[in-house]
Amino acid sequence: MQKLITHLLSVIIGIVCLSSCVTSRKVNYWQEPDRQIPAYTDTLSFEDYQLRKGDRLYIYVYSIDERITELFNSGKTNMRYYVRSGGNAGTTDLYTYVVDEQGNITFPTVGEVPVLGKTTRQVKRQLEGLLGGQIKSIAGMSTFSVDVQVVQRFFSIIGANSSGRFAIPKEKITIFEALAMAGDIADFGDRSCIKLVREAGDSTVIKTFDVRSKDIINSEFYYVEPNDVIYIRKIKGNSFGINSAAATVSVVATTFSFGVLIYSFIDRYIVKPSMKAKSGSTAQ
Repeated sequence: MQKLITHLLSVIIGIVCLSSCVTSRKVNYWQEPDRQIPAYTDTLSFEDYQLRKGDRLYIYVYSIDERITELFNSGKTNMRYYVRSGGNAGTTDLYTYVVDEQGNITFPTVGEVPVLGKTTRQVKRQLEGLLGGQIKSIAGMSTFSVDVQVVQRFFSIIGANSSGRFAIPKEKITIFEALAMAGDIADFGDRSCIKLVREAGDSTVIKTFDVRSKDIINSEFYYVEPNDVIYIRKIKGNSFGINSAAATVSVVATTFSFGVLIYSFIDRYIVKPSMKAKSGSTAQ
């Protein structure tokens, strides 16, 4: 009986340690691609964001002539500071131009301006071309500049992590910056199978990638886009686990103590009474 219990404890300890262990292979970033970690060989560079329906544009016309500033900025001479510092949604809503369902914005003295699918740089040049003649006729000069920014841009992270919706603080952020904003992936988050829900024109696509791969830098997944949803699932088969030497010792000690308790119970209430009964029967 004692040998049986000893073997049983050894098997239990071995199963617990092997099945719940989180190795560095599962959690480390920038690993070399191999049979388990994919290579992303299609090198992609950052592409400027193309405007979509519902986007909000902050547009500010700079000029040394106050009449131009008042006319095209509606007196909002200080709002650029609020927008650049991430002013609250209720405030910036009053000073932005929304891309409507037809892909246009309505700008003072110009009317509807088509911007769908264009970058902010293209919209900047477009507005400067449309306003040039008007400004020259009003102020007798054509020296001015237009600043165009996409505001109120967000991405979301859900799953085995610090879930939440996060503002995009600058022109572009990488997947690693996005994860850092969310507190990184939890120990038992599956880094090998991250799902990305991304808008593509009028449709939505779901793509899967392995964030551990060093080649992620060369892929379409490296930069986060507005309205991206990043889903991180738990590692399959792990509802608990060991991720350090101290945890391993703790699990082994707990399992051993539990085994000793079971052995003591069996020995005291089953084995010994059985032996006494057998001894008494033999004596009779």
